[in-house]
Amino acid sequence: MKLIENEKYLEDVKYVAELPLPWEKLEGKTLVLSGATGLVGSFLIDVLGYRNENNSANVKVVALGRSKERIYKRFGLSGDNALFTAIEQDVNDDLNPELKGIKADYVLHLASNTHPLQYSTDPIGTVITNIIGLKNMLDYAADSEAERFLFASSVEVYGENRGDTEYFAEDYLGYIDCNTVRAGYPESKRAGEALCQAYKSQKNLDVVIPRLSRTYGPSMLKSDTKAISQFIKKGVDGEDIVLKSEGTQLYSYSYVSDAVSGLLYCLFLGESGGAYNIADPGSDITLRDMAALIADYAGKKVVFEIPDATEAAGYSKATKAILDSSKLKSLGWKAAYDMKDGLIRTIEVLRKI
Repeated sequence: MKLIENEKYLEDVKYVAELPLPWEKLEGKTLVLSGATGLVGSFLIDVLGYRNENNSANVKVVALGRSKERIYKRFGLSGDNALFTAIEQDVNDDLNPELKGIKADYVLHLASNTHPLQYSTDPIGTVITNIIGLKNMLDYAADSEAERFLFASSVEVYGENRGDTEYFAEDYLGYIDCNTVRAGYPESKRAGEALCQAYKSQKNLDVVIPRLSRTYGPSMLKSDTKAISQFIKKGVDGEDIVLKSEGTQLYSYSYVSDAVSGLLYCLFLGESGGAYNIADPGSDITLRDMAALIADYAGKKVVFEIPDATEAAGYSKATKAILDSSKLKSLGWKAAYDMKDGLIRTIEVLRKI
């Protein structure tokens, strides 16, 4: 079964596609999106596809990725059509002439190394995608005179909580030791946000910056090495959940449909130049409690294992990173799922595809 054919997944897509948002802003427009096969990007494309099919939205989606074949496979297509174009594009490289010939109305930069193993094994690629790749997409958006540019940033920009605040609000920045390999991801996200502000100031480009919390869901990639993704895979396979730390880290998470709905609220309603946290208190949880929740649902137990040096190098040193989402909620956004419901839903969907 294809993911988009799964009843629960389709319910999630439909829910987001029918939110009371000013969808008319996208009607007849061209939306270019990097990271098309990723966790968040692929779900968003499914939402837009649903609106094209059921609401005559007439949104042309241009999906960027490093493999056309992988893009077509993800969306069950054999090629392009009137409302969908796949373009092979590594955002760190010069733009594909095919992309240069398309004028975008909206540009969303969602491509990024987002897995701990990538942080330690491809630290250069991690930094470059968030800066050089972003610059290439910003230049493309500016040349297209796009109506809005969206840069998907991260909870990681807040660094480590030093005990001076309970929740990270958008005007808070914590501690990051920049002289480490692991710092490449959060520091490049910070630099990326500053680059967006530079383009807003110097080139009059309208930008908005959603800051995603740790996101999960059935559209996650099989190669994902984040702790939550590993827990979910074990739950799907009916195996014991492997915890590679004491599990006391307290983080904010978002089920993918809530992350994408938050992103859309930012795109449609966010203030130009504004940053918005996407999170909800119902999904704040420690790794240990999360592992126990999945183990209990799967009828298994939690086992502890020491990570190898390569794995450990990619792990965040933050022990507490929970977000204040009141700014986004002031736009009308709210989460549909808490942590337990989102995890169970993810496992149930993945067991059937």
